[in-house]
Amino acid sequence: MMNEYEQELAQRLRNDDEEALAELYDRYGAWVYGLALRVVHDPHLAQEVTQDVFFKVWQHRRTYDPKRSKWSTWLLVIARTTALDRLRREQRRPAWPWDESLENSPDRTETRDARELHLAIRALLDRLPPEQRQVVELAFFEGYTHREIAKRLNLPLGTVKTRLRLAMDKLRTWWQETERTAQPSHD
Repeated sequence: MMNEYEQELAQRLRNDDEEALAELYDRYGAWVYGLALRVVHDPHLAQEVTQDVFFKVWQHRRTYDPKRSKWSTWLLVIARTTALDRLRREQRRPAWPWDESLENSPDRTETRDARELHLAIRALLDRLPPEQRQVVELAFFEGYTHREIAKRLNLPLGTVKTRLRLAMDKLRTWWQETERTAQPSHD
């Protein structure tokens, strides 16, 4: 049986009260993280799963019925499903080229070059505006389709495509600048 506070919290969520979501996160976030960690066995992925769980809670806030289940039960189902989906997606995702070269490289120079490439790409991604970086990471690092990104971020598909195109244009330009400055001068 839910106490009065939890019933009020459920009602506030149904009424689009974002602070109610923050309170729910404060109350259950560590617990959801622990559940996610037991499934994915990776602290970074568990944190992402936790964020996804509370994003889904917000998306489906009007479907939660406190008469049918407690918060913990509802969150457990969402967390378990989200963590298992994420684990499956991680297992399907191809390794990055530099991951393979790091594992299979007998040459330390090749390993160092792969690390430098990885750091250079990460530095360029960090220069992007957050909304563009987010769609790039979802598309290229997490394997989401454009349509899945649009649904996940509650954005029109055209906005997702535009953000990706703008981000890729910037990354291409910045990469070319990096390549030019890395060329030895022939003075």
